[in-house]
Amino acid sequence: MNGTSQRIRPPRETGARMGDLATLPVFLKLGGKTALVAGGSAGTAWKAELLAAAGAQVRLVWHEPDSEAVRLAADWPDRVTLLARALEPGDFDGAAIAIGALEDEAEGAAFAAAARARGIPVNVVDKPAFCDFQFGAIVNRSPLVIGISTDGGAPPLGQAVRSMIETLLPAGFAGWAKAAKAWRGRVMSAGLDGAARKAFWRRFAGLAMAHSDRPPCAVEREALLVEVERGATQGGGGSIALVGAGPGDPELLTLKAVRLLREADVILYDDLVAEEALAFARREARKIHVGKRGGQISCAQGDISALAVTLALEGARVVRLKGGDPLVFGRADEEIAAAKAAGVPIMIVNGVSAGFGAAAALGVSLTRRGVARRVQFLTAHDADGEVPPSLHLPSIADPDATTCVYMARRKLDRIMSAWIAAGLHPDTPARFVVNATRPDMRIVVSTAAGIAEAARGCTAEGPGLLMLGLALGPSADLGPPSVAATPPRSATRDVA
Repeated sequence: MNGTSQRIRPPRETGARMGDLATLPVFLKLGGKTALVAGGSAGTAWKAELLAAAGAQVRLVWHEPDSEAVRLAADWPDRVTLLARALEPGDFDGAAIAIGALEDEAEGAAFAAAARARGIPVNVVDKPAFCDFQFGAIVNRSPLVIGISTDGGAPPLGQAVRSMIETLLPAGFAGWAKAAKAWRGRVMSAGLDGAARKAFWRRFAGLAMAHSDRPPCAVEREALLVEVERGATQGGGGSIALVGAGPGDPELLTLKAVRLLREADVILYDDLVAEEALAFARREARKIHVGKRGGQISCAQGDISALAVTLALEGARVVRLKGGDPLVFGRADEEIAAAKAAGVPIMIVNGVSAGFGAAAALGVSLTRRGVARRVQFLTAHDADGEVPPSLHLPSIADPDATTCVYMARRKLDRIMSAWIAAGLHPDTPARFVVNATRPDMRIVVSTAAGIAEAARGCTAEGPGLLMLGLALGPSADLGPPSVAATPPRSATRDVA
């Protein structure tokens, strides 16, 4: 808004620091290195197989090896050496890692002490006090490998997460990961600058997501190289995407919105965007707060548009993340015009608008058959913060319409008085929804005559949406509302 009531502040770069980690996830190269495994409990052979699969030369010491350990040594004679005897001090010599699958507490403590005395990272199975590192659940799409840890607190939960990820990552991802390793040299020698190489791998990842059922081919590699080279010669490949974040629930983000957030170099986000939505972004992406709120210190729209264009001209993929849908009272036209004037490619990704999110929360159809023939979306104020004088009042009073009024909280008294005076029936069902779709959503239930007073009793902070119309009533065959001497008592309903 450009009115005098709007206090201006510059865009502010944000980004929370990483939260505490119970353990540091690392990926250890073991190819050709010695891994000591001391047996004595169930699961010893599995630990030895895991290390051998990672390329280690496994020294498996087990006084009474089980049949699985014997079979493993027979299947992998070049990687697993089985020593059917008690552990000796010399067995630690040359080891890069030591695993003790030992049930006896004293044996586990002695094993850990011997390894640490030699500077060898040690893990004693199921004995966290003797562990320098832990094994997690593994999703194997090698060379794409995912490790999952619960810090030893809930292994079954880690396995459940592993199963979930297994279903989301088809086996074909392994082919894409292998191709990435094989192609890296070709991409490095193609003469691309850093930004173009980054663009290549972003496009590569997009193809992998779209065609995970098969590996890529060299033709696709060369086509990608041509594409990014062309982008580099036509202005650096920067772009802007106006992306709708929905009214608050991050699960309402579209798949395209999530993909663009993952690919973005910079995200310019509004006040009303949930933090959970920003979590989809890459950790290294810049996040800049450019929120605008009526009557509060806000960023000027011109500054936001100029910043997005400047970043895109520098070669960045910019996501302008807006609450709701960018095309519904989001001033998208100004940002589109700024991008086009600068020759910056711009795309729009729709989001769930608050009116639809609130209707879903209420469990009502905005176009209930036989009751509502149309839906209209209004804003309670114009650019100077006042009620728009150009509103067509007869359309608001139309009993065949369901009306959703955005940014209505501070104007409820004025707009309801004016609209009832213009013919809106006082008994028209009304709802005032604060923080639609969010965990702290509140719903105020009343009529057109009583909604302003009822809403004053709702102290919840956040964006408020006014909804009016017979479609919000208790039945589909209400017909025109009857005249009442006094409006029905208002009711407040909390939805948490």
